[in-house]
Amino acid sequence: MGSSPSIRITKQLRQRQSRILELLSAEYPDAGCELDFTTVLELTVATILSAQCTDKRVNMVTPSLFRKYRSASDWAVVPQDVLEKEIRSTGFFRNKARNIRALAARLDKDFGGQVPDDLDTLVKLPGIGRKTANLILAVGYGRPGIVVDTHFKRVSTRLGFTNHSNPDRIEFDLKTLVPEEEWSQWSHCMVFHGRRCCSARKPDCGRCPVATLCPSCVAKS
Repeated sequence: MGSSPSIRITKQLRQRQSRILELLSAEYPDAGCELDFTTVLELTVATILSAQCTDKRVNMVTPSLFRKYRSASDWAVVPQDVLEKEIRSTGFFRNKARNIRALAARLDKDFGGQVPDDLDTLVKLPGIGRKTANLILAVGYGRPGIVVDTHFKRVSTRLGFTNHSNPDRIEFDLKTLVPEEEWSQWSHCMVFHGRRCCSARKPDCGRCPVATLCPSCVAKS
């Protein structure tokens, strides 16, 4: 990603972004990843399962999986049809099972069963795009990461911080605007706010803590 941001980065824009993060962090002090996991490998599998599926549903499926499959080699050798049945309720189960098994085989063969902590390496692995890679870095390894999911995209766009629709371009815009040390917190706050207030069809602008700072707010007088 090496293009100019879709909006002009000004001092005022940075100040508004900083204030919004301050307010949302106060509103959602527990903002963070809502997938249940104990290892980076479990986080990676759960994140793959979460595509087009709620975290709540994934968390209902993974406990039994994580008890059964503890290493990359365990995931690599489980038969495709068996894993499909076990993750069926998460949707798109054939592709997810295929990606998990292929990823696990690569991890077992080339990385000693460990999930890499490098973005460029992660995005070359089966089933891992930039969103998943950034989540692994931010949540699994405590590194800065911009995690562009549907909530992040919607809220950041409504707040006037990007004009792009492509997730990679949105990631670049926000990495340009938001200080690196705030990338992960911004991501978590965008997701929490999108789920709890700034919904897709009917945003609750009346109780939004950043309504006065939002150019899209429909509750402004």
